[in-house]
Amino acid sequence: MAPTLTSLPAADGFRMPAEWEPHAGTWMIWPERPDNWREGAVPAQEAFARVAAAIARFEPLTMLVSARQWRNARAMLPPAVRLVEATSDDSWCRDSGASFLTDAGGRLRGVDWGFNAWGGLYTPFDQDELIAAKMLEVERAPRYAAPLVLEGGSIHVDGEGTVLTTEECLLNPNRNPGLSRADIERHLKDYLNVSTVIWLGAGLVDDETSGHIDNLACFVRPGVVALTWCEDPLDPQYPISRDAFERLSVARDARGRALEIVKLPLPGPLFRSAAEAIDIGSLPGSMSRGFGERLGASYANFYIGNGFILMPLLDPRHDEAARDILARLFPPREIVGVPTHEIILGGGNIHCITQQQPVGVPG
Repeated sequence: MAPTLTSLPAADGFRMPAEWEPHAGTWMIWPERPDNWREGAVPAQEAFARVAAAIARFEPLTMLVSARQWRNARAMLPPAVRLVEATSDDSWCRDSGASFLTDAGGRLRGVDWGFNAWGGLYTPFDQDELIAAKMLEVERAPRYAAPLVLEGGSIHVDGEGTVLTTEECLLNPNRNPGLSRADIERHLKDYLNVSTVIWLGAGLVDDETSGHIDNLACFVRPGVVALTWCEDPLDPQYPISRDAFERLSVARDARGRALEIVKLPLPGPLFRSAAEAIDIGSLPGSMSRGFGERLGASYANFYIGNGFILMPLLDPRHDEAARDILARLFPPREIVGVPTHEIILGGGNIHCITQQQPVGVPG
């Protein structure tokens, strides 16, 4: 059994590595929630299976899957994908899963953040709240239980002492109403072992997570940030992206560097069609999946793995431009594109459904 620690990661010399540092593998959760995934989740399962197969070409992948879906998932996934039976409420491993940490000696531990389904967006979420502990239990990795409601999609680290986040999400009263900005910064520094917090304002327009950073901006290497960019002054994303650009332009990272900002095109805008709507009526705890809703589509929601970048294919008008930018940013890595429209319909994308485990020995 993995121990639960009472000390703080930073005091113990543990930090959250950057996503581009070597992985021991990737974690995902198999989708099945009927009020989030249309047509019995079959199209979403096909999309998740494509993502898993792409990742499994490069590094080990573990899929958490319920008992009732185990046979189905096993049939749809490559043999190399490890299946671990685990109950969940939905399939956003980035947000409900553990944030893994390492130290200079190569030891592996993890942070189990509080999880409340993005401020109660769906209920119940008690099984998702257990996902991080289950992951750490499987790996026998010691667990830090953080006194902070936080989703992995709301933070992005450079591995050198800097974390990027948004005020819209981390300061939202539906997460940690009793904590001030200073309190939240202290917890980030204690549990991620960072010294600098760079705050952007709002996140991607119509992102139902209340502005996760991984739809707006991300580090691609120390000192370089990719930013979702909008050229249409009539689009509500236009002022959001410009505000983020201005904040990043004056920010300094933990090493005192000014940031290079690389603009990623905004796909769409994309909207939910009538065929993609889900009639959930007034079911308690259900999510809104109505016709005409704008989808939270962003090329910033890509995943960095061992020797590859897995990017979402979202809009034929912009896919190739986004691919070219990522190829320039990550010259040694293979750029792999996967159609992710069905994942977008559920409220997220590739980065939201994956969680990296860095190389390390539990201890």
